[in-house]
Amino acid sequence: MSIVVTGATGALGRLVVEHLLTTEDVPAGDIAAVVRDKEKAAGLAARGVELRIADYDRPETLTGAFRPGDRVLLISGNAVGSRIAQHTAVIEAAKAAGVAQLAYTGILGGPDADFVLADEHRATEQLILDSALPYTFLRNGWYTENLTENLAPVLAHGAVVANAGEGRIAFATRDDYAAVAAAVLTGEGHLNRAYELSGDTAWSYAEYAAQVAKATGKEIAHNDVPAAVHQEILTGAGVPESFAAILVDVDEAVRRGRLAGTSGDLARLIGRPTTPLADTLAAAVAALQAAPARAGPGVMTV
Repeated sequence: MSIVVTGATGALGRLVVEHLLTTEDVPAGDIAAVVRDKEKAAGLAARGVELRIADYDRPETLTGAFRPGDRVLLISGNAVGSRIAQHTAVIEAAKAAGVAQLAYTGILGGPDADFVLADEHRATEQLILDSALPYTFLRNGWYTENLTENLAPVLAHGAVVANAGEGRIAFATRDDYAAVAAAVLTGEGHLNRAYELSGDTAWSYAEYAAQVAKATGKEIAHNDVPAAVHQEILTGAGVPESFAAILVDVDEAVRRGRLAGTSGDLARLIGRPTTPLADTLAAAVAALQAAPARAGPGVMTV
């Protein structure tokens, strides 16, 4: 039996593997990383992690990715619009292998999440239920990094732009979500359960703008705009129209309170409070401020 992480070289997958490697009584040799690129995963192999080469888009490669009794984490694909076929291939391979657990990183609210980005997650949960595999649904809320990794334009324009009104989002870090995944893969009592995972505190975009201002010492406005205007701003900034529409739709879901839930499941499962937004924001600001010194002239200063 192995603990298997799909998408193990991705941003979330790598963190899950890191948590597994530091989990007591989990030898590196009991961890398997499902990856497309062996070279990209060389660092994991050097630490004793087993590599299993497979691709969501090539179902035939998934045949040897799982074995009887494995505990598997299916990290959702990032190709919006193609994920049903990708996830179906993984689920079928896992069922054929006879895995003992299939954990899936879905979206906060599960079947009640009524926005476009949630559609494929809802469908995937149903596919897993139909498979009759022992499951764990990790319904992840929004990552704090969705904010901090896009901080530069906020600082450049001095504004947080959204169409979410006073809606709130309970942000947690990618590492928080990775810690939960590792916990349910190595612990007991998680089969056939769904966890609503989110940060301990829900923030509005106005409050986020105030936090950015506090962290940077700069004036940062919160510009709440109509959905159509936000769509135009995003496409004008180079965001593909279809993805801009998804982002605008997410903000409408935020307005309706769909990402504000604070069930406490995340903190309970990792045994500590979720990482405060202010801490992650401070680190992101420091990284941006340090970037010009590292990269030399021509990089935007903060």
